[in-house]
Amino acid sequence: MTSLLAAIRANPAALDYLLWPGDFDLEHYPHVEEVVLASGEPLEPVAKDGAGGTFFFCGETELGEARPVLYADSEGGAALMALDFRELVRLLLTVPWWRDCRNLTAEESAEAAEQYLEDEPDLYADRDAAARALGLDLPTEAEALTRLREVATGPGRAYVLLNAEEGCAYEPLITG
Repeated sequence: MTSLLAAIRANPAALDYLLWPGDFDLEHYPHVEEVVLASGEPLEPVAKDGAGGTFFFCGETELGEARPVLYADSEGGAALMALDFRELVRLLLTVPWWRDCRNLTAEESAEAAEQYLEDEPDLYADRDAAARALGLDLPTEAEALTRLREVATGPGRAYVLLNAEEGCAYEPLITG
């Protein structure tokens, strides 16, 4: 079975959509500071965003893409985004503007989508092509944002990210 990461890398449409508007760059470079999970579980960077944030796999590498994915921004905020990589990709394809949805509502998503569509009128067609290429069914925007909230405020509470040098915890990006 081909990994989803390999499928993304092999598919220009999916790779391009995730790069923008998904702001999910598979090129690896260090996070702005060294970080660790309070639990001691391993962290593995999987992608970056344009603002210096990092997406990390959490847990043992032998679990592959079945590991939870945590996002840490460059300003000291973090949130568990998904319980596995497939869930994260479905979220990023559906609501690449999730950062613009402070309350994670469908209304905010519609407003953000409108702004994105002004610059990229083929956005939904491109998204659907990427999802088809990866064999993914997509949730609605409301479902994706609800799931993000559930993950971040439920199981995500156990994923506390620490500055490795100072030991201080990152602030939750999603609180409720």
